[in-house]
Amino acid sequence: MSVAEHPIVREEETHLARVRTHLLENPVTIGASERELVGEIQRLQVELGQAKAEDMGAILQQFDQLNALLGQLRRGRSNEDPDPDCPYFAHMELDEEGRRRDLFLGKVSRIERGLRIIDWRNAPIARLFYRYHEGEEYAEELGDRIHEGVLLSRRTLSIARGRLERVDCPQGVFHRADDGAWRRQAPTSVQLAGGAGTALLTHRHGSRRTMGGRPDQLRADKHLPDIAALIDPEQFELISRPQSGLVVIRGIAGSGKTTVALHRVAWLAFQDPRRFAPERMIVVVWGRAMRDYISKVLPSLGVEGVMVRTWADWSRELVKRHYPFLPRRQAEDTPEIVTRMKLHPAMLEVMERQLQTMSNPPNAQGALDDFLGMFMDLPRLKRLLIGRDPGSFTEADLDRAWTWLSRQRDGLRAWVEGDREEQVELDAEDDALLLRLWQRRVGPLRGKGRRPLRYGHMVVDEVQDLSPTEVRVLMETLDKGRSMTLAGDTQQHIIASSGFSSWGSFFGDTGLAGTEVSTLRVSYRSTHEITTLARRVLGDLAEDDVPPVTTRPGAPVELFQFTDHGGCVAFLGDALRQLLQREPLASVAVITPDPTLSALYAQGLADAEVPRLRRVVEQTFAFAPGVEVVEVEEVKGLEFDYVVLIEVSARYYPDDAHARRLLHVGATRAAHQLWLTAVGSPSPILRGLGG
Repeated sequence: MSVAEHPIVREEETHLARVRTHLLENPVTIGASERELVGEIQRLQVELGQAKAEDMGAILQQFDQLNALLGQLRRGRSNEDPDPDCPYFAHMELDEEGRRRDLFLGKVSRIERGLRIIDWRNAPIARLFYRYHEGEEYAEELGDRIHEGVLLSRRTLSIARGRLERVDCPQGVFHRADDGAWRRQAPTSVQLAGGAGTALLTHRHGSRRTMGGRPDQLRADKHLPDIAALIDPEQFELISRPQSGLVVIRGIAGSGKTTVALHRVAWLAFQDPRRFAPERMIVVVWGRAMRDYISKVLPSLGVEGVMVRTWADWSRELVKRHYPFLPRRQAEDTPEIVTRMKLHPAMLEVMERQLQTMSNPPNAQGALDDFLGMFMDLPRLKRLLIGRDPGSFTEADLDRAWTWLSRQRDGLRAWVEGDREEQVELDAEDDALLLRLWQRRVGPLRGKGRRPLRYGHMVVDEVQDLSPTEVRVLMETLDKGRSMTLAGDTQQHIIASSGFSSWGSFFGDTGLAGTEVSTLRVSYRSTHEITTLARRVLGDLAEDDVPPVTTRPGAPVELFQFTDHGGCVAFLGDALRQLLQREPLASVAVITPDPTLSALYAQGLADAEVPRLRRVVEQTFAFAPGVEVVEVEEVKGLEFDYVVLIEVSARYYPDDAHARRLLHVGATRAAHQLWLTAVGSPSPILRGLGG
């Protein structure tokens, strides 16, 4: 018997032909009530064109009422019909007390006599597909009663242009080859094993794969391990540098930048406990996740009491302390051009021009007047911003920004003068400008008790995502020893508006020209396969001509393509359940490009009963075994045993610098194994990376 004649292939082709015929011959049509409403609205439109002025109000009121009714009616039904060319992605057959029925899972429900396509996201009965294996008995509360039965068959399908291309089921993987002939593979023949192979293997729709390694290689505590015995000579040299001065650490993802910076904190505290008392040191980080992570790590290094703050929290607290009369609310809808302008290095020059031309008093009101004065001269802004960086701004850009700035400036003046009628908000980017103006106009920032704020040592992590103005503010809080550690990687620069373009320009803008940069080139986190892919994803953005050094081989990076997110969820649900059964201490990140997809996959994997599943919101990572679903912008600086990058498609990762860096950051979170998935066409960034 040929593969094409196999009962499973024949059965699925028969189902598809029947469903396609039904959909093509019976398209969804609007009902009589909707048709009547549309006709009445069209009649009123004609009347409006001919009505007298005194009749317009009544006609418009009726027109609005009918439009509202039509909207309610349309929202009450599906506006879509299943696509006949790809109507579903999965098929299951149920047996309940001898009554058999076929159900198909797709993106749009259509249930009528002879056809049962259900929306995998909303139909409760779809849970059976995600929670049970073929041949298993089930008992689930669906609606108002308990359904009991047997899942007779459970198949994932790939359908394209109305043609069945692939069937995945326990009996094997049936796929149509390029010549149109059907082929069959045993499920075990396509399982992952070992670390040999190409850097990226492309697999069509959900091959049966497993994730895994040796359970004894994983740890329950997902915080920084004790590396004291593993520090290499280059890292030790950086940790033990002289106590005064600046140490700048540039390194690829996973090279130990943060580890070295934190061990340097511990080293300094041990060498000179009086000067480097924990309460006189601070670690400034990019996000909440790294703040929580480092706060738990430092005590394990023997250093209790070091302040760990995000820039946003630290600066906001100081603005409130120094400018208590300003509004507390920050805008959440600041235009991108305004953000980019306020963070741009040229604003330091705008600030200096303002300070030189005005003689404001050395107090909070004087510094605020300087702040407002920076945004009162549009020609000066255009001259300095466009003159310094012609490619970043146009006159039209700054004209648009001026509208926002003028409204904000006038609102702040009114607020300070006591007018509270209007809600006035500052931009988050204003904090650095206000603090720097205080330093330049008034003097040192104040700590508690109004004493000058001075730190004995400061660590700034992910410095490439801070603006030069922000770093200037931080530097001016150091004591005379000027002891500071900066750690960063321009290849992970994902805050496009921060104003960081290169180490050279950054040092010039912060007054550190000529500073030596120490580079860490060994990737201790990721395998050779993951590191190789991550570098190739960067393309011309890679900083070094020499490839990074890796310490171990691993499993190949794999790309899985699906026709629907529901099929991807089913595939991952199976894989993740199996992984966590074998390796209960594993940490997994399912990383998506946006919150909508995070919500979709978190719900789908929950329906699939993936254990220890968490949806991470506002960087609330658990740092514990399990599966965390999160957006790619939130994971910088973290690591996981396993990473699945969701929807690495052209839509979300176009071929531009920002997308390349995001993909690089996401990929380099993986320590042991990396999977990529795509429902849409894979990103052009991945072109040519296949095996």
